[in-house]
Amino acid sequence: MNQNKLKDLIGSGESTEMMPVLFVGHGSPMNAIEENEFVLSWRELGKSIPWPRAILCISAHWETSGTLVTAMHKPSTIHDFGGFPPELYNVQYPVQGSPELAYDVKRTITSTEVGLDEKWGLDHGAWSVIRNIYPGADVPVIEMSLDWHLTPQNHYELGTELAPLRKKGVLIIGSGNIVHNLRMIAWDHATEPDYGFDWALRANEIFKGLIRGNNHKDLINYPRLGIDVQMAVPTPDHYLPLLYSLALKEENETISFFNDKPVMGSLSMTSIRIG
Repeated sequence: MNQNKLKDLIGSGESTEMMPVLFVGHGSPMNAIEENEFVLSWRELGKSIPWPRAILCISAHWETSGTLVTAMHKPSTIHDFGGFPPELYNVQYPVQGSPELAYDVKRTITSTEVGLDEKWGLDHGAWSVIRNIYPGADVPVIEMSLDWHLTPQNHYELGTELAPLRKKGVLIIGSGNIVHNLRMIAWDHATEPDYGFDWALRANEIFKGLIRGNNHKDLINYPRLGIDVQMAVPTPDHYLPLLYSLALKEENETISFFNDKPVMGSLSMTSIRIG
């Protein structure tokens, strides 16, 4: 999108069609270059939702002290992983950033000071997914970090403050994995489709039931949901982006699941669309 048009829209506070909200299970960085059912689903997703004026992504892979948003015109493609094939490190996603949207996020959030970052760029939690949804790199993208000092309740409340952006044509994407326990990956089942440990499958169903029932309180207090959930979320980084997405759901909005499958035993690709 033309940056001047985006600046005019954000600066004026002009309302447009309210954008949906996504939470995307991003899984392995290899999804950036593989042809599989998850990638095909992301491509179809891009065709099924209104064209956004910009994207704000909350990724599991950017944790900071304090809340930051990327504010550069041309974010770099960060290859924040190791041990993968050379062709994955050659991937670039030459999308534009949006300092204008970064400033608007800073103005919109009032509960904490939001810093403007010009160093980070886009990590694979953002670009590996978005390059499949918008392969033309023709929608500006910024990232917002996860402040490691905040509680899940704090993160949820912070998410609610982003709501006005939905009426400014901004697509908000949380990127993580609802079930994400890397220490228990079943490498011997890595190529086996739809393989999940029993505890991972049970945890995924617990989360889906609470999401369907709009029981955000229990989702925020997820460690209290039992041993299966504790195993599914050993660290909060990949789970917290879900709370940002759920915080933006309005009372009567529909919610649907896609890519709802386990991989490698201890991960789930389960994703949601709100609105």
